Amino acid sequence: MISQKKVAFYTLGCKLNFSETSTISRSFQKDNFTRVGFDEKADIYVINTCSVTDNADKRFKTIVKSALKQNNEAFLIAIGCYAQLKPEELAKVDGVDLVLGATEKFKVTNYINDLSKNDIGEVHSCEIEEANFYEGSYSIGDRTRAFLKVQDGCDYKCTYCTIPLARGISRSDTLENVLKNAKEISEQGIKEIVLTGVNIGDYGKGEFGNKKHEHTFFELVQALDEVNGIHRLRISSIEPNLLKNKTIQFIANSKSFVPHFHLPLQSGNDQLLKKMKRRYLTDTYTDSVHQIKNTMPNACIGVDVIVGFPGETDAIFLETYNYLNELDISYLHVFTYSERPNTEAILMDSIVPKDIRHKRSKLLRGLSVKKRRAFYESQLSNILTVLFESENKQGYIHGFTENYVKVKTLWNPELVNTLHLIKLTEIDDDGLVKLKFIKQPEFIL
Repeated sequence: MISQKKVAFYTLGCKLNFSETSTISRSFQKDNFTRVGFDEKADIYVINTCSVTDNADKRFKTIVKSALKQNNEAFLIAIGCYAQLKPEELAKVDGVDLVLGATEKFKVTNYINDLSKNDIGEVHSCEIEEANFYEGSYSIGDRTRAFLKVQDGCDYKCTYCTIPLARGISRSDTLENVLKNAKEISEQGIKEIVLTGVNIGDYGKGEFGNKKHEHTFFELVQALDEVNGIHRLRISSIEPNLLKNKTIQFIANSKSFVPHFHLPLQSGNDQLLKKMKRRYLTDTYTDSVHQIKNTMPNACIGVDVIVGFPGETDAIFLETYNYLNELDISYLHVFTYSERPNTEAILMDSIVPKDIRHKRSKLLRGLSVKKRRAFYESQLSNILTVLFESENKQGYIHGFTENYVKVKTLWNPELVNTLHLIKLTEIDDDGLVKLKFIKQPEFIL
């Protein structure tokens, strides 16, 4: 193996991708590579791709060009979901030397014999049916919080989604290994762990290679809450039909889990939810939101929603808008529907014109701003705990409370990666909340 070489990483997409990038980067470091920033000159650039939207696909070429500007002789490697779905397409992109699929990416250093540039990228990509074993991962050192992967793949067949084609069947880490990884993270001085996966509510399926559930998500939550040294545990995203009331009740009284939930909705219209092959209707979603808010009134609830899905009429979009407007939620992640190859939705009639999709997206993004502002206003004068981030942004340091209110105060490097009891005082012009310290510095953790 070549020693003293520099490698840089760029991650597109979700928290799961970030956890895997971090783990893959550590495999390079074990083989004597030095990790540098993506904006620095490196011998190897690894791009972890996403395929959720058409925009993520397009960004790949831009990122390749950016890497080649730093070093036009650099060896470029593409991994991730897009690399699994369209390996030959990525291999043809000018400058790409190696494309690795869903299982191969975890053994990336095994595929580097030399760093000579290739005329066309070399492809090593399995059939997705072969991605039937679990590879654990977690991010560390990249951010104040760590992303801990507990599950991969998905057995759902949503008509717009390519993730099952890119990541394979639902499978889980062993409970023992999740707890071991969580302890390792906490021993590094990281204060917050975010649980991530493709469908984490399905945790336990595929554990030990079994198709049945060895453990449940509720059992995972219970076990993690007992790990010493973890100050905060946060759930990244969970399907509303898999978030059980007993889990909500447990989190409300837990030692480490925070009152923040992200529940994918996709549409506020039952007809469209059926067309998407989602596994719930709006009454289930409404019940989940009410259960959370009744148990934890200050909980933050984020929502994923898709606009412009085939068959979404003006009336159906308005129904979704009104449903979200009336629901006690905190913010939206809005996705403009884009046609994905090899999905059922791409063959559907009643296509929504792209200009209408973008108008609807803009309306929902505006609603998200309104919802977030209202949630922040509801938290003013509350005493909460903030974990500060590591960046100096124009003289301010930012952080998040346990219920995901983003706050700001004057930059102080001693605050980085520390927890403080604070009182929320006012919302600034930029939409962030100013704070007053309740105790300092004795509360620093």
